[in-house]
Amino acid sequence: MPTAVTAVAPAPSHLAREHFAAEFTFETDCWDVHESLSKGADFVLLDVRSPALFAKGHVPGAINLPHGKIVTSKMAQWSEDTIFVTYCAGPHCNGAARGGLRLADLGRPVKIMAGGVTGWLDEGFSLQVEPT
Repeated sequence: MPTAVTAVAPAPSHLAREHFAAEFTFETDCWDVHESLSKGADFVLLDVRSPALFAKGHVPGAINLPHGKIVTSKMAQWSEDTIFVTYCAGPHCNGAARGGLRLADLGRPVKIMAGGVTGWLDEGFSLQVEPT
């Protein structure tokens, strides 16, 4: 008798490859963001949470731009080909995807940082806290 895992057969390998390869065009992870930031990032990291949450702790080097404020006028400071990476609180939060959607609607290249702040901390990385 199949288990809940095997009751639906896995996709054929060629479809699985296409699926998993495509994920990398939409997402990156905390480790790769950390590594890239330490070498001089070739992207802009956007913390799309509220300013209050940003002040309590954010990824060093991130810019706070809540997803609801991602509009054409705010994006004008970056060239059209600038790559953006968005993040929010973590896997329980859809803010990174909301920010990603807004950027995509503006024709901007974007990925999300899977895991958000929760993933960042899980990897053992530190957050930067804004002085009060």
